[in-house]
Amino acid sequence: MTVLMGALMGFGIWICIVLIYLIVIIFLPVLSVPEQPIYRQSEDLSEDTAPPPYRHDVEFSVSGTTIRAWLYLPEDTARPVPCVIMSTGFGGTKDGLLESYAVRFVEAGLAVLSYDYRHFGESDGEPRQVYDVSYQLDDLRAAVDYARSRNEIDAEKIVLWSTSAAGGYGLVIAAEDERIAAVISQCGAIDHKVDGRLYLKREGYCFFLRLFVHAQRDKGRSRFGLSPHTFPIVGRPGSVAMFTAPEAFEGYARLVQSSKTFRNEVCARLFFMKHGPDPVEVSQRVQCPVLFLTCEYDNLAAPDSYKRAAEALGDKAEVISFPIRHFDIYEGEYFEKATGAMISFMKNSLRLPTA
Repeated sequence: MTVLMGALMGFGIWICIVLIYLIVIIFLPVLSVPEQPIYRQSEDLSEDTAPPPYRHDVEFSVSGTTIRAWLYLPEDTARPVPCVIMSTGFGGTKDGLLESYAVRFVEAGLAVLSYDYRHFGESDGEPRQVYDVSYQLDDLRAAVDYARSRNEIDAEKIVLWSTSAAGGYGLVIAAEDERIAAVISQCGAIDHKVDGRLYLKREGYCFFLRLFVHAQRDKGRSRFGLSPHTFPIVGRPGSVAMFTAPEAFEGYARLVQSSKTFRNEVCARLFFMKHGPDPVEVSQRVQCPVLFLTCEYDNLAAPDSYKRAAEALGDKAEVISFPIRHFDIYEGEYFEKATGAMISFMKNSLRLPTA
């Protein structure tokens, strides 16, 4: 009896400690995180270039929440055309880097649909900056349905394009939708196990423990209807942020200079969100051609993150590797090379004229 009473008292003490810990991190003004804003090179909006004349503001909804998108349609098109649906990476918005790709694809005779995930950019969703893979996959499904509803678009020639953290989204949707014509994954985080090992090796266990405590605060506050707790999407090495790899902050800064909606913050609860189906596991069910564009010196998505998915796809997979880092593929020489490879892949996959 004495032993039992001692055990119960010890258990009760631990419960009290946990409750005090949760009360402190949820309700008290602790765990402040310094902001790491990314400023536009010019705040003079008059210097912004006019949008392409073939870009149209459109919207559709998911579970009653409005998603705002841009639809690019080639001019003087006599018949329905193929459409590339573009999904941006972690925390990204459609006005950050997608338009440079969209312009090239339209010049090649393709329609393009780019969109902001719920809770980001111009799309609705409260609280802001909530990252949830299952939500974003639903957003992509809705984008596919919307594209197919347009008379200008060939519903049987939909290409799913995604990059970085969204690199596996196209595989997941194509595995469940046999009508998808092709998938393109650019420097994608596809294999969670491989990417996790790279992340852990670079940052260490203490880094994840620190972010996990922030996640507990945000999740707890959401339970009580309190304001969200956030930390930066990207930060300099040694800071509190989701990504602190060398050159990550500078890379993001270059890519979002044209964005008016990007915010360098994300709700910390993301560690408790569902990740959706595993792209590697579902790859064997994908029936369409898939192009993987990889960066050999990538330190955000593991350079071999695509391999297990490519093996599952067999001869349906095409892999093109460039001797560059993660952010180099979005600009300059390798942007040109990657975009040219994508257009060739799509023309071959969709059996389009090559002239």
